[in-house]
Amino acid sequence: MYREEYKRWMAADLEDADLKPELSRIEGKDDEIKERFAVALKFGTAGLRGVLGAGTNRMNLYVVRQATQGLANWVKTQGGTQTVAISYDSRLKSDVFAKTAAGVLAANGIKVRIYDALMPVPALSFATRYYNCNAGIMVTASHNPARYNGYKAYGPDGCQMTDDAAAIVYEEILKTDVLTGAKYMSFAQGVEEGLIRFVGDDCKKALYEAIEFRQVRPGLCRTAGLKLVYSPLNGSGLVPVTQVLKDIGITDITIVPDQEYPNGYFTTCSYPNPEIFEALEEGLSLAKETGADLMLATDPDADRVGIAMKCPDGSYELVSGNEVGVLLLDYICAGRIEKGTMPENPVAVKSIVSTPLADAVAEHYGVELRSVLTGFKWIGDQIAQLEEAGEVDRFIFGFEESYGYLAGPYVRDKDAVIGSMLICEMAAYYRSIGSSLKQRMEEIYAQYGRYLNKVDSFEFPGLSGMDKMVEILQSLRSNPLTEIAGYKVVKVTDYQKSEETGLPAANVLIYRLENNAEVIVRPSGTEPKIKIYYTTKGKDLAEAEAVKSRLSEALKPMMA
Repeated sequence: MYREEYKRWMAADLEDADLKPELSRIEGKDDEIKERFAVALKFGTAGLRGVLGAGTNRMNLYVVRQATQGLANWVKTQGGTQTVAISYDSRLKSDVFAKTAAGVLAANGIKVRIYDALMPVPALSFATRYYNCNAGIMVTASHNPARYNGYKAYGPDGCQMTDDAAAIVYEEILKTDVLTGAKYMSFAQGVEEGLIRFVGDDCKKALYEAIEFRQVRPGLCRTAGLKLVYSPLNGSGLVPVTQVLKDIGITDITIVPDQEYPNGYFTTCSYPNPEIFEALEEGLSLAKETGADLMLATDPDADRVGIAMKCPDGSYELVSGNEVGVLLLDYICAGRIEKGTMPENPVAVKSIVSTPLADAVAEHYGVELRSVLTGFKWIGDQIAQLEEAGEVDRFIFGFEESYGYLAGPYVRDKDAVIGSMLICEMAAYYRSIGSSLKQRMEEIYAQYGRYLNKVDSFEFPGLSGMDKMVEILQSLRSNPLTEIAGYKVVKVTDYQKSEETGLPAANVLIYRLENNAEVIVRPSGTEPKIKIYYTTKGKDLAEAEAVKSRLSEALKPMMA
């Protein structure tokens, strides 16, 4: 079957000049052919993601057309404006895929609003809402290595597509022949016929205004004298992040030269992920050189932001997503109470794998903290529920430990632009009162206890990887753990049993241990990985780390 499909691609007159040489190169290599053609990239709630190349199991022009035809078939049943918004980041072929998707939609009689240059995830979410679109498309593979690209689909609320809608789109994709099934007109023809239009300056301006409206202490940054080093990691953050920071009065910004402009090869860091040291390395050395108060990096689609803060001894420390989430929650609560801008019955939202320290902080400020499944669409869903009840102003902040933050309901996905603005404002505030982010973090630990949050990732590559992951989770369910590293398990929560959790079913297991530690086992939704999240608490960092090490050593053999 896969050999037949390979031959069909070989015989076809392919428009992308990169595909034919690759197909010729693998001729007679059965394993290579099988890997590209035995399966197709699956379309789920996170859309598509895969390695660039030829075949049904790769990201290419034809897979994008097929996916967009599936999306178009769904949009046609939805009434409304019959419009789709499109944005894209700096990855290889992102602009080509975005224009290809626009051509498919236009050929189906669906109107398109596309950004005239790369713009991040939050800008796509905003445009989808601004133009009352039926759907949105973001061409990105987020923080994956350079050889990947992807296609995220959004619903009319600017939130990533729901499971139900994604299932219908996937059904339509399966009915569409990958090489010949999609309707298509050229981008130029779509523009000439008035079906494809660019996102207007009014929409861009409204996005910046919506972000800047969420300042906690407006005007503070103009006089605080914050020194910043910023890296867009060769992605889409450069223009929006620097624009917003300049608007609020932060002008002392040094941009990491080799990571400033769009470059889909990500030559300075093989993995453009602000969670990892290698991605921040160039920025850190520049921060030391300039004596910056803060070093900040956004990922290629600018929905996530990572930071390094300056310590009293002049060194720099990377701050985890959990710590930044807690610092921001604390800063927003204290600042809004002080300014009299805190709504009645405020609500914050975090994912179930994010730190319980946030619960303690929220309780201190009288904020209701809701925990939802992993994936920012579930935070978006909470905002939507508040909006339906006419109480959207109650939402003050949402975060995930994987460096995603949002303050305000103007978009429905994580936003590194507002994340960057609030982190800089917060750092500027502590600087202005003779304190620092580091000092405030230590005060929080002194007040609530020394929490430690760490994640171990186990990779399961290849076609058999998924089967192995399923086996491990099945084994954990059929032989429940009663202790880990000598610590008794006092409670197991299986998120597949939604009647027990009150949340939609999810493949997540949470173990609560007798020493107040927590272990969470969760397969990644987008990569062949199982992640284990640890929360430990000690009288100091050393004690919390020792407990984590014991737990980690005990669980490693199960992932072998």
